[in-house]
Amino acid sequence: MSLKSLAAKIFAKVVARKTAKWVENPIETQEKVFASLIGQAKDTVFGKDHNFSQIQSHADFVKHVPIRDYEEGKAYIERVIAGESNIVWPGKPTYFAKTSGTTSGAKFIPITKESIKHQVEASRNAILTYIHETGRADFVDGKMIFLQGSPVMKEQNGIKIGRLSGISAHYVPNYLQKNRLPSWETNCLEDWDTKVSEIVKETAQENMTVIAGIPSWVQTYFEKLNATTGKKVGELFKNFELFIYGGVNYEPYRAKFENLIGRRVASIELFPASEGFFAYQNSQTEKGMLLLLNSGIFYEFVKSDEFFEENPKRITIKDVEIGVNYVMIISTNAGLWAYNLGDTVQFISLKPYKIIVSGRIKHFISAFGEHVIGKEVEEAMRQAIEATDARINEFTVAPQINPSGEELPYHEWLIEFEQLPTDLEKFNQILDTSLQKQNTYYFDLIKGKILQRLKITQIKKDGFQEYMKSIGKLGGQNKVQRLSNDRKVAEGLEAFRV
Repeated sequence: MSLKSLAAKIFAKVVARKTAKWVENPIETQEKVFASLIGQAKDTVFGKDHNFSQIQSHADFVKHVPIRDYEEGKAYIERVIAGESNIVWPGKPTYFAKTSGTTSGAKFIPITKESIKHQVEASRNAILTYIHETGRADFVDGKMIFLQGSPVMKEQNGIKIGRLSGISAHYVPNYLQKNRLPSWETNCLEDWDTKVSEIVKETAQENMTVIAGIPSWVQTYFEKLNATTGKKVGELFKNFELFIYGGVNYEPYRAKFENLIGRRVASIELFPASEGFFAYQNSQTEKGMLLLLNSGIFYEFVKSDEFFEENPKRITIKDVEIGVNYVMIISTNAGLWAYNLGDTVQFISLKPYKIIVSGRIKHFISAFGEHVIGKEVEEAMRQAIEATDARINEFTVAPQINPSGEELPYHEWLIEFEQLPTDLEKFNQILDTSLQKQNTYYFDLIKGKILQRLKITQIKKDGFQEYMKSIGKLGGQNKVQRLSNDRKVAEGLEAFRV
């Protein structure tokens, strides 16, 4: 055992002990976070506008601070962008993470010195938790790659602007710098195809032990490695032990990954965003991710089916229930207040508080009142893949409201197969049956002959990548939208159908 791996084990034990303290006192921990956030921000413009000096409880907070998404709170952020201080948090943020907006162009999410500290700690602790649980630490001596956006940043009014993954690249600890790939020069490349090709050149001969990134883009890297070397990833990287991912559910990709790798490797799921780092997988034997309650973020939850009511009930962790779909609302030490992140989660444990990401509140299909969510289509896909030995590269689902002729409307599944199912009809049937079992509204619509059974449209090889390139969202942190309530994505894929 090397000194580095021994030190990692010791450090992992320390972190596990610290984590256990707040895990054992979750409600008290969140109350302290809440009081700290309100106290620090009471003299900001936002704090004064919303009477922070009068807020003593969550009920007071609900009374004075409405839920807002980015667009609704944009006026405050624009003042920060313009160079004003003490608007949503004391002073100015250190960074703006620039992300794609949904309705009015780019979003600029503030990141403060306090919030970036928690982002970095959470990334580190996810790996250390794995080491503590498994006792495996030799992989820290190998090379690690984090497929991410360019670390090059611009500056405006004293605030640096870049992508979250690029910002994070500036915080790789010194003891990992020699292990980290790709090179700085390659990481700065903007063109995704060129970047992946250069990463393959730099890594093909290295002792890669940890690989991290969004599954769909790591898959591209693995495919290019395979095409270049003629070897499975696991054969090429004999000590490859850990795949770290976030952003999308890994299960639809698992069969394809295991085929590319040639074996199963351990994985850690993360739940990071520009707005904060919310959870990470803390066990290799249990499902779900540990909700980070001591990381400068105060959480509220609203039941998804009540969210669009005029005054939906906002609750804290002490009142959440297992298996309920919630919209997650956050207030952070970066100056986001009662902020609708847009993600929906379900709790699968309350001791400790563990979640799964179930979808997006804006990404669902409810053209006929069925309200199908991401978790449901991904579970249906998992069952169909397992039963028919299929492998997929990517998929998305959209409603077809106005089919031709006299046929009934249906859900269209646009799928890029790596390996076709042994029986495509059986694959289709399992998808539809699984969805009916999970979603009673969908079941009733099928039974009542309002909808017909779903239909599969095959997308040609690399079709989703070509589509993402066509809309300027290839690579980095960009993800294919899993569900749409309209035909925009489906129509964009029209040119890539088989």
